[in-house]
Amino acid sequence: MAVWASAWLHGAAAADDVLDALTVWGELQEVVAADHETATRTGLPVDGERAAGPALWLAALRRSGADGAALVLPVPGDVRGLGGAGPAMPPALERGEAVVFAGAGLAAVPDDVADGVLRWTVFPLPGSPGADHTPIGEAEHGMTIAVREAAATLVSLDVARHRPNVRAEIAEFISARPRLAWPPAMPPRSLRVLERANEVEAILRAALGDDAGGAVSASAARARTEALKPLSDAVRGARRVAIAEAVRQLRHSPQDINGG
Repeated sequence: MAVWASAWLHGAAAADDVLDALTVWGELQEVVAADHETATRTGLPVDGERAAGPALWLAALRRSGADGAALVLPVPGDVRGLGGAGPAMPPALERGEAVVFAGAGLAAVPDDVADGVLRWTVFPLPGSPGADHTPIGEAEHGMTIAVREAAATLVSLDVARHRPNVRAEIAEFISARPRLAWPPAMPPRSLRVLERANEVEAILRAALGDDAGGAVSASAARARTEALKPLSDAVRGARRVAIAEAVRQLRHSPQDINGG
């Protein structure tokens, strides 16, 4: 949503391509406003009424002055990007993700409401999210360092014992992820960082499994979790930065398929 909506806003993608790309997460996409004020601002139906489709949402973004989007991946203790405490924070924390359109003062939080149905609820932002620019090279390097440090810590704690078939588990997780389509102008480096983040997430999931890392006691399990937390943070950060870099480049892309 963050990348494709930004591409459409800057003429680097057609509306139909945006709608097609979103269906990988849900064959049916619904959009509602969280409250009556947001419904009035955007022209979207309020939550509880019949939902709108994403085409109306794109039009609402343009009318609202959106000039791009940011991916937010909040966790307890780190809610950067949501502009402070507001109505979007609880559902964004529960979901672990949101898309913020700072220029429009809006945030959209997805929710799987039925099989094949993804509903986006649009909330007002309580304030400006503020600038949080991290160079993509720094985020990529940070993820690499975090992998190395996590591995070393797990070995020192003796909770990194080999588990049969773990490589197959990691490969299965990676192959099971949806194959995403991206705008033609999507920067290759952003794609590389996102792919690497997916690989590291697969390793994290395997390491945090019931028998992962050879953890044989509650204390060992806690030590394992603490050792892997910086790696989880690095993956979240790398994903946010990769999307931010893609949006930045799409904003300045010379391609304009709409001819204006």
